[in-house]
Amino acid sequence: MDAIPRVLVIEDDPAVRLGVVQALDLAGMPARGFGDAESALGGLDAGFGGVVVSDVRLPGMDGLSLLAALRERDPEIPVILITGHGGVTMAVQAIRDGAYDFIEKPFTSDRLADVVRRGLEHRRLVLENRRLKEQVLEAKSVFLLGDSPPVQHLRRMVAAIGPTEADVLIYGETGTGKEVLARALHAASGRSGEFVAINCAALPESVFESEIFGHEAGAFTGALKRRIGKIEHARGGTLFLDEIENMSPQLQVKLLRVLQERVVERLGSNQPIAVDCRIVAASKADLKALSDAGEFRADLYYRLNVVCLELPPLRERKSDIPILAAHFLRQAAERYHVSPPAPGQVQLDQWLGQDWPGNVRELRNAVDRFCLGVIAAAPGGSEGGGALTDRVDRYERQLIEAALRASGGVVSSAAEALQIPRKTLHDRITRLGIPVEAFRDGA
Repeated sequence: MDAIPRVLVIEDDPAVRLGVVQALDLAGMPARGFGDAESALGGLDAGFGGVVVSDVRLPGMDGLSLLAALRERDPEIPVILITGHGGVTMAVQAIRDGAYDFIEKPFTSDRLADVVRRGLEHRRLVLENRRLKEQVLEAKSVFLLGDSPPVQHLRRMVAAIGPTEADVLIYGETGTGKEVLARALHAASGRSGEFVAINCAALPESVFESEIFGHEAGAFTGALKRRIGKIEHARGGTLFLDEIENMSPQLQVKLLRVLQERVVERLGSNQPIAVDCRIVAASKADLKALSDAGEFRADLYYRLNVVCLELPPLRERKSDIPILAAHFLRQAAERYHVSPPAPGQVQLDQWLGQDWPGNVRELRNAVDRFCLGVIAAAPGGSEGGGALTDRVDRYERQLIEAALRASGGVVSSAAEALQIPRKTLHDRITRLGIPVEAFRDGA
């Protein structure tokens, strides 16, 4: 079976094309040759992870026009132009136009291999950086999908607060997505350590203390060996304390010392251990009211309340339900390996009409049941505005077209305005069949 080509070679001279492909293959960089730019573009998929080597003079579309077309698809694909007719002026212009490098005929195989190898390494780093950024955006998106004002505000806050060292207190009802918001803050922080979550209501106090602070061997009966606590494990990362209102007063005192001095002591030890972790706490209850009532330490409340974020209940952001439902429907269909049913307007109206005391988590569970056929589709599946996925596609098209119109058809600027990766926007433009060129200035 042939290796997957990492280099596309476009050269109209068959002998030169064969020589370049063979030289790259021998250098361990699988290549595929094309006689013209048009056929090469047709064989280039959206996730191409390699390099394009092209002659400047070609039948039909020339190398510089190919460069422009590739930059429209993905401006970070390394394009290496070769020619026997150019000079310094053409080389400079090609680099200005976005070419990765420029070599003149005749060239040695070693020279070609060196340039292409550097281009492949550059492409690898670009794609790795892009994947990391997409992971950050994905972490922000779950439970924060939607365009309601509260959700837009939260996304702005995550972007602003995430990279800082500030501890954060999150308020929200059950199921609003407090842990996912905490994960979004961690992803946006750029911290290299782990995201460590612990539910303060899920463990008995005797176990909880060892779980969070750790213990030395022999600290208590059954402590046969040293255990690293959650706080130490989160060193360099983020410690998420959910339902912190349930933490006992004794543990609140110990946590306050960790927050103030950034040190922790394992049970059975007097040795303080420096820790560098961000604390994100979450509560369903009003900690200020609890502290006023003497049910939560006031000094801990004020220490935690550096930045406060509040997740709105779903009943206060019902305009986001269609987008959330479509997202959960796609997830459920993939998870259960079924074809997603198409809920109609009546079903959507039913979801919009509910108060959702369990919030986004309850909606997700309802969509899962719908996907599995546990509940039947409401009557009118294809009436009153069409299937839910079709309506969401229309809404998505409107948003994308508005962003393209505002950016003059510049896809990268539209992606930045929509706060999604460029590749994701390209994929959606292709899926929806949106003509980008219609939005370019002068079109």
